[in-house]
Amino acid sequence: MNDPTTTAAGIDAAVEAVLDRLDTRQRIGQLNQRLFGWHCVRRTGPARAPRYELTDTFAEEVARWDGLGALYGLFRADAWSGRTWDDGILPEHAAEVAGQVVDAVRAASPTGTGPLLVEEAPHGHQALGGTLLPTNLALAAGWDPGLVEECAAAVARELRSAGVHIALVSALDLLRDPRWGRSEECFGESPLLAAELTAAVVRGMQGPDRERVADGTGLAVVLKHLAGQGEGTGGRNGHPAVIGPYDLAEIHLPPVEAGVAAGALGMMAAYNDIDGVPCCANPELLTTLLRDRWGFDGVVMADGHAVDRLVTMTGSEPAAAALSLASGVDLSLWDRSYARLEEAVEQDPTLLAAVETACRRVLRLKARLGLLDGAGHLRPTRDDRATVRLSRRAADRALVLLDDDPARPLRGLPDDLAAGGRLVVTGAHADLTTSLLGDYVPPLPEGTDGSVLAGLRERLGDRVEHLPPRPDADDLLDPAVLAGLGPQDTVVAVVGGTSHRSTGTGFADNGALQRTAGGLAPELLPTAGEGVDRADLALPGRQEELLETLAGTAARVVAVVVCGRPHALDRVVAAAGSTLVAFYPGPEGGRTVAATLLGDQPPTGRLPATFPRAGAVLPVHDDDRLPAEGVYTDVPDPVLAGLGTACVPFPLTRRGLSAELDEDGAGVRVRGTVHNPHPLEVEDVLQLFATRRGGPRWPRRAELVAFTRVRVPAGAETAVELRVPARRVLPDGPGETALWWCPPGGGSRRPDDPADVVTLARPAR
Repeated sequence: MNDPTTTAAGIDAAVEAVLDRLDTRQRIGQLNQRLFGWHCVRRTGPARAPRYELTDTFAEEVARWDGLGALYGLFRADAWSGRTWDDGILPEHAAEVAGQVVDAVRAASPTGTGPLLVEEAPHGHQALGGTLLPTNLALAAGWDPGLVEECAAAVARELRSAGVHIALVSALDLLRDPRWGRSEECFGESPLLAAELTAAVVRGMQGPDRERVADGTGLAVVLKHLAGQGEGTGGRNGHPAVIGPYDLAEIHLPPVEAGVAAGALGMMAAYNDIDGVPCCANPELLTTLLRDRWGFDGVVMADGHAVDRLVTMTGSEPAAAALSLASGVDLSLWDRSYARLEEAVEQDPTLLAAVETACRRVLRLKARLGLLDGAGHLRPTRDDRATVRLSRRAADRALVLLDDDPARPLRGLPDDLAAGGRLVVTGAHADLTTSLLGDYVPPLPEGTDGSVLAGLRERLGDRVEHLPPRPDADDLLDPAVLAGLGPQDTVVAVVGGTSHRSTGTGFADNGALQRTAGGLAPELLPTAGEGVDRADLALPGRQEELLETLAGTAARVVAVVVCGRPHALDRVVAAAGSTLVAFYPGPEGGRTVAATLLGDQPPTGRLPATFPRAGAVLPVHDDDRLPAEGVYTDVPDPVLAGLGTACVPFPLTRRGLSAELDEDGAGVRVRGTVHNPHPLEVEDVLQLFATRRGGPRWPRRAELVAFTRVRVPAGAETAVELRVPARRVLPDGPGETALWWCPPGGGSRRPDDPADVVTLARPAR
C-alpha cells in the first residue's frame, strides 16, 4: 500500500501525465466501449491445444483511437454471444487471452495505457467455467449481508484471476412489480434490504476502503441500474418510471446511496426515464445528486445502446452523445453515438471540457487498476471449491417455506420413507439443472447434473422414482401410478419457470430475449429474465393442473416452485401440503433442496418481495401508503404473502421491545430478547418494522427499518440490540413512530397486543 501510484496524489499525477499526451480523438477513444468482446478473439487449433488470435475487428477499433477505453464481454459465453465450450475461451487460458488484449492495446497507445476489461457478473462470472451463485433474489431471501459479502469477494477474486478489471453487477433495481422479467436480478422490494446487500457486494468485490482494488485481489464494480428501473410502467422493461421525487428518494435511491458510501467505483445509467427525462440524460441524477451531493468519484457507464436511443429526442447521434456526456455519462456501451463525439465537439467546442472531465475519470479508474503504469497487478489464484461452498451456503439460506400443512410440518421426509413409503419426483423442472440457474449464465460443463432429481438420487439412489409429466396427453400422469399412491407416499413436484436461453433463441440488440426457440412445451419456455415481462403470473402450461391432480391422491404432495419472480400461487398452495420456493438457487440448488426435503436443515429463507394472488392487483407492497385489502371485489385479499414472511418449522418467541434515542439524536437503540423453546439450536431472521406519523406526507403502512439474523441455542434466550439511524426511524416533522418486531413467521403484520408495539416521538427542537 506504499506504492505512490495507489495514493490519491500519485493517481492524480499519473492521470494528468497521460491526459496531457492525448489529443481530442484519443481522449474520446477512452470514452468508447463499442465492441462485443467475443468478436475480438478467435479460437483456433486443436481442442487439446487451442490458440487465440485477435481479430481484424479488434485491430481496426484500436487503430481508430490509438488505444481503447474499455472492452465488454471478452469472456462472455451464452446463447447470445454464441460462445460455447467448443469455441469459447477456456478458463485455464483466460489470463493469457486477457494479457494478449491488454498488450495489444498498450502497444497501440501513445501512453502505453491498457483497456478496461468489463464482464457481466450478476451472480458469478458469465464465462466458461465461471462459478455461479444463486440469483440476487435468492440471496435476498437469505437476509444475510455477511454471506453476500463473502460471495462477492469470491467472485471478484475469480474474475481478477482471469485479468478482468470491472464487474457489472445488478443491485440497484427494486422489485416493485413482479411482471418485470428482470425481477430475479433485484435484491427484493425493500429499500433497506437492497441497500444493505448492495453495500455488501461493494465491500466484497472492492474491499473495505477499496483495498482489494489497490492490492489486485479484487476489482472495480459498476452497480446497475441508476435509477428507478424496477418501477417501469406495467412491469415493462425500460418503460417510464411514473413516480414522484419522494418515492424516488425513499424507495429507489437508498441502494444507490449505500453503494456510493461503500465506495463503488462505477454506476450504470438505466434505460428508463423518470418523469420523461431518460436516466442517461439526467444531469440532476448523474451529476447534482450523485457527484455533488453524495460525493461519488467513479465512472458512470451508459447501459447498452442507451445513448443511441436518445436520438428520438435529439434528432442525431452527435447530439445524443453531447447530451449524455454533458449530463454525466463517462463511458458508453456498444452505441454508435459516442464514436461521433468529435463531430459534436466541432459543432460545440465547449464540450471539450466535458470530454476532458470524463476522460480524466476513466483514466483515474485505470490508474487504480494498474493500467497506466504498464505493470498491472498480480493476479490472485482462484479457488473454485471455496466459491462452490459459498454458493451452496447461499442456496441453503434462500429456500422459503411459503405454506405448510400444520398437521405435518415440513421437517423432513425420512419418517415417511422409513415406514416403507415411496418418494416420487415429477414436474417439468425436476430433472433440469438449467432451470435452477437464472439469466446471465454460461453453458455448464458437459455432464453437469445439479437438478432436484439428481440431488435426491445422490442421497437415496434408486428409491427415488421419476414420474415425468405428459403435458400433451389427456392424462398428465400415468393413472396406474396415481392409483398406487397411498398416505405413506410422498410426491415432490418441481414446478415453476426458467430463464434459460437455448440455441435458436432470438435476441434484441442489447441481448434481451426477443424470440424463444421453437418446439418447447409451455412449461419450459422462459418465464423470467431480460426481455421476458409477463402479464400473467400464474405458472405456465398445465403445472397447476398437475398439482391438483396429485392433490386428488392419498399421497403427501410437496411443491418445489423454481422461479425468478413472485408468481400468483393460490392454486399451488391450495393443492400442495407444503410449498417450498426456490428463487433460482444456482447449480447447488438441487442438493440444497434435497437436503431440506430430507430434514438435514430447516428452510430459513424469508420472502424478499410480496407474492400477489393475481397479477391484476399489482403493484402491491407492505410499504404502500394504503392497503389493497378489500378494494377489489373479485380479489378481496390480494396478498398471498408479504415481505419477510415464511412458514417456520421451529418458530422463536419474541419477548419485549424497547427503543430509545441516543443522546446525540443520531441513532435509535432497539433492544429485545428472543426465546427458543425447541430442543435444537434455531437460526432465524428478526425484522423491525415501523410506521411513521407526522410530516407533510401520508405515512407508509409498514417500513422495514432494521433486520438481523440470530442463532439461539436449544431452550435458551438471546438478547438482541440494534442501532438504527434516527433518520430511518423518526418522521420528517413533528410526530411519532410505532415500532414492532416481525411475528414468528416473519412479515410486517402489526401485533394485536399494544404492549408489543413501542412508540417513539421526535424530540422537540
